[in-house]
Amino acid sequence: MTWRPTLAALAGLCLAVTTTTVPAGAAADAAQASAHAALAGPPGAPPGACPTGVSYGPPLPASTVTAPRIRGGFTFLEGPVWVADGGYLLMSDMTAGTGPYNVQPSTIRRFTPPATFDTFIANAGSNGLALTADAQQLVAATHDQRSVSAYRLSDRTRSTIAANYQGRAFNSPNDVAVRSDGVVYFTDPNFQRGNRPDQMSGRTSVFRVSGGQVSLVDDRLRQPNGISLSPDGSALYVGAYAENKIYKYVVQPDGSVGARSVFVNYIGGPDGGTVDCAGNVYWTSGGDSLVHVYSPAGTPLGTIRPGNTGTTNVAFGGPDRQTLFITSGSWGDSGLYSVRLNIPGYPY
Repeated sequence: MTWRPTLAALAGLCLAVTTTTVPAGAAADAAQASAHAALAGPPGAPPGACPTGVSYGPPLPASTVTAPRIRGGFTFLEGPVWVADGGYLLMSDMTAGTGPYNVQPSTIRRFTPPATFDTFIANAGSNGLALTADAQQLVAATHDQRSVSAYRLSDRTRSTIAANYQGRAFNSPNDVAVRSDGVVYFTDPNFQRGNRPDQMSGRTSVFRVSGGQVSLVDDRLRQPNGISLSPDGSALYVGAYAENKIYKYVVQPDGSVGARSVFVNYIGGPDGGTVDCAGNVYWTSGGDSLVHVYSPAGTPLGTIRPGNTGTTNVAFGGPDRQTLFITSGSWGDSGLYSVRLNIPGYPY
């Protein structure tokens, strides 16, 4: 199954959407899964990304799952994203900092199953990656220019989505999530800022871009890292790396962000994450190198082990989007892993 929505990428105006009230608390698991399935054209995932009228069981085939390695030998892989139209996976490969500011170069690699790897964009300066809703552009957290960029897939030309906040340079944008109406959310820790001056007064934040305008979501987090949207667009998840927590934000239909709560109280060094079509949350941990899986209510459901160190990010892909791709491994021998799961995921 492939999907190719026709929504305009990064539209200036938010689309009108139908909202569904989702109950909270421990009893929310089944109700939220049902609500996700019932939505038509949700503001989170692009239309067709998650099937409607489907009831899901457990996401993992067992409580503890091992993901085989596809290939290693990369420097430091991050930010995988599946491109359904081409049937390939893109990911950032960062190397050691260079130059007077000690900024890390980055290349976007392409994996075409079953075993082909090549360079998609050299000198991309990227970390986290996502797709626009029409699947024509790659949205990238680009630390080389301390910005959020878009690369057109057809010719690899680059444009800028967010250059600064109120005239001040970002630290080093790290990860991105894109709504189907073009609203972009991104994290801004200082991991790849290098020796460049701090213009954020020591704050590391989460931002939103809508209609070309950058607004602050939260500047109280210590080193926000991975960021993901629920398929129905009602929740935004952010891993605070230096706090060992995952936070959950209420998202309004217009894309604005409301109340914050703790979704997971402890996970060692949360890095990148993703969400499946039932609303289950998958988050990588730098502390134990596992992928931890949680229900929409935050109940632990199991773990996936890709390797023994350095697990950084995850993305759903494959023809039916039931393959979870994982970037993991030590510096200089970072690798790509994959495992087949029971529920398709939102492949942004």
